[in-house]
Amino acid sequence: MKNVAVLGSTGSIGTNTLKVLRNNGERFHAIGLAAGRNVQRLAEQADEFRPSWVYAEGDVSSQRLPNDTQVLHSQDELCDAVAASDVDIVLCAISGTAGLKPVLAAIRAGKDIALASKEVLVMAGAIVTEACKKSGSKLLPVDSEHCAIFQCIDQHPADSVSRVILTCSGGPFHKRADINLATVTPEQALKHPTWNMGRKITIDSATLMNKGLEIIEAGWLFGMTEPQVEVVIHPQSIIHSMVEFKDASIVAQMGYPDMCLPIHYCLNYPERIPSVARPMDFSQSLNLTFEKPDTQRFPALDIAREAMRHGGAAGTVFNAANEVAVQRFCDGDIPFDCIPAIVRATLEKDASLPATTLDEILAADAIARRHAAAFAELKA
Repeated sequence: MKNVAVLGSTGSIGTNTLKVLRNNGERFHAIGLAAGRNVQRLAEQADEFRPSWVYAEGDVSSQRLPNDTQVLHSQDELCDAVAASDVDIVLCAISGTAGLKPVLAAIRAGKDIALASKEVLVMAGAIVTEACKKSGSKLLPVDSEHCAIFQCIDQHPADSVSRVILTCSGGPFHKRADINLATVTPEQALKHPTWNMGRKITIDSATLMNKGLEIIEAGWLFGMTEPQVEVVIHPQSIIHSMVEFKDASIVAQMGYPDMCLPIHYCLNYPERIPSVARPMDFSQSLNLTFEKPDTQRFPALDIAREAMRHGGAAGTVFNAANEVAVQRFCDGDIPFDCIPAIVRATLEKDASLPATTLDEILAADAIARRHAAAFAELKA
């Protein structure tokens, strides 16, 4: 029986994680649940899973919780809880920067991390990976693309890999050259053609910023340089990513779009046990297509590569500026096509900030947020 702490339990990844735990009750126990402001859903989850503790950014005082469930009141208490001896693995699905401190606390305590929050590595990849080396913690990628690469590489030595190839659905506008991106509404951007995800990641998929974050994340997870990480548009989202080895062989991981599968894999790693995922049906016609991303229309990928090449605080700045720009778009403050322009302008201003310690990274994050919030409407 593994005790699992689920950070971000009320979001899309979190609810899928609890679905996996529900279907594998003899193997897993949700020892702790952390959420944002959806305290009603958190209370419902606590009633079902009976965790030892819960944490929320919102006020849980109005909610009925099990008598034996402790309410944590600060992020410091959350960091102590995930580092406690009764936690076996921490699944982090907290969107944005809020997952960084608890993930680092868990790593320093030697816990394995099932990581769905790519921002943790984009912001602080050097610190996180170094902490894993010191403690022996495993970083198990939950993102479908990085989980696919992880499975394809398996036990192969890093120097046998030539490149990794991230697949990308293209979002709702890749095939819509008729749509003026300056007039896109949040409602249009939230209509993802393949995946059912949270608001922030769905907007990121529409701008391709999500894939930009994944480029940087892949570098930290797999020790890849920027030219070794490629992106191809694959609208069917059946092949989740690929690895090319030095002998030119390419290994791909396939499956129907279902986040329960990579979650199930990471929680059970290194074992392979039956899941409730739908098996591939090759008796039906299957059309798999690939094409090059349009980086002129969607410059996010090039901006991410600039950040990856720069290093230092650039990943932190890239992530912070994007979070602010997405929120400004959702609030009606800027048009959709202004998001990448604000990210690039913030990078140009702040990428050289110091970022060798956690405090410096958090300071760079705050500075970048202020600058991204202050930029007037820009065009890429």
